[in-house]
Amino acid sequence: MIRRFVMFVFVFLTAAQLRAQDLNARVQILSTQIQNTNKRSFDALESTIREFLNNRKWSADALQPRERIDCSFVINITWYDGSSQFLADAQIQSSRPIYGTTYNSTLLNISDKDFGFTYAEGQPLDYSDQNFINNLSSLLAFYAYTIVGMDYDSFSRYSGTPYYVKALGVVNNAQNASFPGWKAFESLKNRYWLSENLNNKAFNPIREVLYDYHRNGLDIMAGNQAKGRKEIIGLLPQLQKIDKQKQGAMLNQVFFTAKADELVNIIGSADPQDKVKAYNQLVELDPANLAKYQALRK
Repeated sequence: MIRRFVMFVFVFLTAAQLRAQDLNARVQILSTQIQNTNKRSFDALESTIREFLNNRKWSADALQPRERIDCSFVINITWYDGSSQFLADAQIQSSRPIYGTTYNSTLLNISDKDFGFTYAEGQPLDYSDQNFINNLSSLLAFYAYTIVGMDYDSFSRYSGTPYYVKALGVVNNAQNASFPGWKAFESLKNRYWLSENLNNKAFNPIREVLYDYHRNGLDIMAGNQAKGRKEIIGLLPQLQKIDKQKQGAMLNQVFFTAKADELVNIIGSADPQDKVKAYNQLVELDPANLAKYQALRK
């Protein structure tokens, strides 16, 4: 009887843990710039970060395993003191599946050059929404909430709001941290400004585009490519409007960093007239990716 009870508790807790997982995060620690160091500490760090991201509850819903949000964290260690101090940069990506296809569309593709932190091997990675505990858990929580928010926004209009508010809370709690990336005056394109843009109603048109692009564009392309493509091309004037109002804003850049290649693939099959018009709009909106958009002129 006792054994049955123990097995029941084990199964219950295991099931609860599975339900708690919102992210399907792949984590890779790169340490090629660090010489003559025991790589075991980097392996332990990689495992700790993966468990932190994948075993915590980030959303308010009970997601099924197949509904977990695919994301990746590639963390490149640029300096290590051999004990607990790390300087790093990170590439964070997330994607969501497209209805009726095996294709995953990139939602976030961002580079963070200020991914420094303190971590000692074997140290538990604690986190609280109420206060700043350490920079590593705050970095991971910030991006976890941002990833969840963008995923929710792509499925239901403005449903990412609670998670952007959570990410803003992480930023606010980190204002006295000694690590860079959290403060408005440090840069025009850092975690502070990403959070500010996502919570600023002036940028709601971009959030609306995020929804319409995926739900009314990509998600219907499996059944009607022309209709989905037309919807996506029709969103470019809305992006032009917000770009003129908020020129150079971080969220504008974040959108096109994630979507430039995909836009070229989608618009590349449009009618010549639509391709030319879209090309001119994209060059104005996103000159940083001009080389990619040149393919639309062929």
